[in-house]
Amino acid sequence: MPDTAVPERVAEFVRSEVVPREPVLDAGGPTASAALRELREEAAARGLWALPLPAELGGGGLGLAEYAAYAEVEGASDHGPAALGSAPLLDVRMLARHGSTGVRDRFLKPLVAGELRSCYAMTEPDVPGTDPFLTATRAERRPDGSWRVTGRKWFTSGAADADLVTVLARTDGGDGDRDGLSLLLVPTEASGFRVVRELPVLGAGGQWEIELDGVVVPADHLVGFRGQALAVAGERLQWGRTLRCLRWLGQAQRAFDLMCGRAVSRTGSRGPLAGHQLVQQHVFEALLALRTTRPLVHEAVALLEAGRDARTEVGLAKVAAARMLQRVADAAIQVHGAAGLGPDTALPGLFRTGRAARILDGPDELHITSVARRVLRGYGDEGAATRW
Repeated sequence: MPDTAVPERVAEFVRSEVVPREPVLDAGGPTASAALRELREEAAARGLWALPLPAELGGGGLGLAEYAAYAEVEGASDHGPAALGSAPLLDVRMLARHGSTGVRDRFLKPLVAGELRSCYAMTEPDVPGTDPFLTATRAERRPDGSWRVTGRKWFTSGAADADLVTVLARTDGGDGDRDGLSLLLVPTEASGFRVVRELPVLGAGGQWEIELDGVVVPADHLVGFRGQALAVAGERLQWGRTLRCLRWLGQAQRAFDLMCGRAVSRTGSRGPLAGHQLVQQHVFEALLALRTTRPLVHEAVALLEAGRDARTEVGLAKVAAARMLQRVADAAIQVHGAAGLGPDTALPGLFRTGRAARILDGPDELHITSVARRVLRGYGDEGAATRW
């Protein structure tokens, strides 16, 4: 039976331990690394470490539906998943399902334990992120079976601190071919791997551009089958987008709580802000956005947990959650006034995340188009248009 106290314990950990350290963690560098180590040790001591990761690898063994019960409160801080050991969930799941025996034996337990860090590199400069068939990064097979990878990736989260990076590269065919793309697990210590620069997102760090200049990768570091990367990537993206949506819900709830706290505590010559009808409208609209988005996200969770096709539901949830976070954060800033623009609240960061969310993991336009096409194809089936 799931521990019903876990969401409350996670929420308390994030509020009391992670949030107070956010300024240090945001700054990066050795001090941030030390603070993160302390948080991870405390999470482990409280029995909260890596709960959604496989039990046989040292995690808590929770399924997606069980994890979803507290993923929102964990994600209320950008640093929550890293502090609680959930951050490598996508990589661990991908490598456990599609990695070679050697890769699984060598890397999975250290990833779950937090001894290794991983990241995922798919998008590239000068290549539309919505069109992976134009991927310019190349991987050539060498006579000994290993791969030589050459190319450049950008907006790769956490690349500067990563030990491993999964790289999408073309192994066969030419630009635009639908087949011939593969995934390779690249150790960042390999010769020819270079972090080019940090790419601040609306002023915030954490994204990086990397270069691979003839990096040699062992033969067994191919993830999945040669030329079949998009099947693995598509599976990963559905899970990744849903996890992001859960965390955006948590961040929006945090913004909503800050807004309501401000409304009842801030008093002017005309009384508390909470008595103003326009403030009440901000509260209502923000609550409506939260309450109508949450079921969409959890519908996607349920389908993924059941192993069913969730592409439509994930697309709906992703667009709705991104819009919702931006809207709720914007309302919270408005109620705070000038204080909402400065460094004394989390609101600037939450708003920035909301705006970036409409582009991360595929822009709104991609999801709108793909969901609509999928729905309309169903109406093209024989008899569908005359069902009424």
